[in-house]
Amino acid sequence: MFTAMTTMISISNLSKTYEGGFQALKTVNLDISRGEIFALLGPNGAGKTTLISIVCGLVNASTGTVTVGGKNIVTDYRAARELIGLVPQELTTEAFETVFSAVSFSRGLFGKPANPAYIEKVLRSLSLWDKRNNKIMTLSGGMKRRVLIAKALSHEPRVLFLDEPTAGVDVELRRDMWALVSELREQGVTVILTTHYIEEAEEMADRIGVITRGEIILVEDKATLMHKLGRKQLTVQLQEAIDSIPETLADYGLERAAGGHALVFTYDAERAQHGVAELLRDLAAAGLAFKDVNTTQSSLEDIFVDLVKEER
Repeated sequence: MFTAMTTMISISNLSKTYEGGFQALKTVNLDISRGEIFALLGPNGAGKTTLISIVCGLVNASTGTVTVGGKNIVTDYRAARELIGLVPQELTTEAFETVFSAVSFSRGLFGKPANPAYIEKVLRSLSLWDKRNNKIMTLSGGMKRRVLIAKALSHEPRVLFLDEPTAGVDVELRRDMWALVSELREQGVTVILTTHYIEEAEEMADRIGVITRGEIILVEDKATLMHKLGRKQLTVQLQEAIDSIPETLADYGLERAAGGHALVFTYDAERAQHGVAELLRDLAAAGLAFKDVNTTQSSLEDIFVDLVKEER
């Protein structure tokens, strides 16, 4: 489990209202630690990209302050921005440049001296080395996405923002991305990920923030979140079908399934074993013989959907 260390990003009382009155962010407060992988989940229009754009200096906040590595993003913009790599959603790449020159040029934009060995390392880690002399316009969408990631890493940032990094890309790239993020974390890089692919957050994140309608409604350690909010279902396969659930079992909120050949008991992680043991005892007392029992646990996606629903 991730242990909080030095704060790398500090966001305080941040809000953003666009011309016309649309409030994209409402009083966001968030600290992210060095070396942490933080997943920001939320539906379209929730404010994820606006939040990232403000931290990266692409959009001005209406109120509030942000520091990256202790550097204020407004009063010490250049020093703060040098610490950040951003992989945007859009595939905007220099079509006529080669892969190697585009990534090298990005490094130079941040005032870093040329370092072909480092560029080679980045390209190899993203399976791009064989394409280094190819013009970007000739690459597939998945390869262009890899180039965006390479450009974001070209100046050796200490913070990497991945804004929907694997939207519309193949499974192989997604797996490569996960491996790369794990490697970056070992080097102490802080990674902030926004995604619609909730298995991505489940696979990689240390903590998860849920944002909806411009407000962060929850920030939680991933394991704690799944323990506190995760539901489990116990399915009991009966030896003989039943037409109705006995009155003595009414308190469990059971549901008949499989034409009466099964009963489904839904419970939260807090009730866990105690509730299951009671149920099995009461089933026997009601004269219901069962031949099999299995449990399933809700995924992070189920939890996320429920949280956003509650806020509507």
